[in-house]
Amino acid sequence: MALKKHHKIILGSFSSLVIIFMIVSSIFLYLIFLKQDLNHRTLNQKITENQNNINSLAENLIQTKLTLEETVGSLDIKLGSIDKEVDLLKASTDEDFSGIIEDLIKSVVTITTNSGQGTGFIISEEGYLVTNAHVLADESGNLASTIRAITYEKEILKASFIGYDGNLDVALLKISGDYIPVDIADSDLIQIGEKVIAIGNPLGLQFSVSEGIVSATHRKGPSGLEAYIQTDAALNPGNSGGPLINKQGEVIGINNFKIGSGESLGFALESNYVKETVNTISRQKIGEDLI
Repeated sequence: MALKKHHKIILGSFSSLVIIFMIVSSIFLYLIFLKQDLNHRTLNQKITENQNNINSLAENLIQTKLTLEETVGSLDIKLGSIDKEVDLLKASTDEDFSGIIEDLIKSVVTITTNSGQGTGFIISEEGYLVTNAHVLADESGNLASTIRAITYEKEILKASFIGYDGNLDVALLKISGDYIPVDIADSDLIQIGEKVIAIGNPLGLQFSVSEGIVSATHRKGPSGLEAYIQTDAALNPGNSGGPLINKQGEVIGINNFKIGSGESLGFALESNYVKETVNTISRQKIGEDLI
């Protein structure tokens, strides 16, 4: 049956409404999609910015940590330097040598043999040490059969004999372990009248300290060389081989002998001769200089 005219109008209007609804719905959905895409892009941009900020913050934190570590390290060095300056100031103003001795005495050892004892001091991190050659001799003048070193921490170690110079009475030994060596001064810079200290084991009294001044330099010794410092610092049997130290905490000589008929007449081989002799021995025995 054919549709009447008003039926066709109603049907056509309904179809148009459906089409319009679909178009409007499509546009609305498209707009929603555009908004969501825009929001997604904005969110990604913020996430990227935040990630960059986090990375930048992390880099700043790492740099700050490194800066703090460098500052702390520098501060430790400066504090150590200040402590050393205080020790030097105390020594130079005649107050005392206590700060210098506290550090240096750990590099001094007692040397014992089957026939006697003396003193030595460490000249390298590897445990090489110097003493007088006569400290190592037995009653017959031969090398002692047993040589040991007693550290400041009371550790008893076997000492290996490396070599010696009988003319200058210098011997080189080695003990096992890691150590802080002494600083060796230029003995050409020694001044008559400057304060010095001697560390040794006089009459068996381990790690004793005596104070004095430099009375003269370039005195003639048993070797015939004008290579000895004269000092009024007390030297007794057991001090042989120990260090003579200036107010900077440097070794300026190795305590060697005293004149028994006089008071306060001690002598130490000057440090430049000690360095030359030790290096001559070490080059021959181990192939390198030690000082």
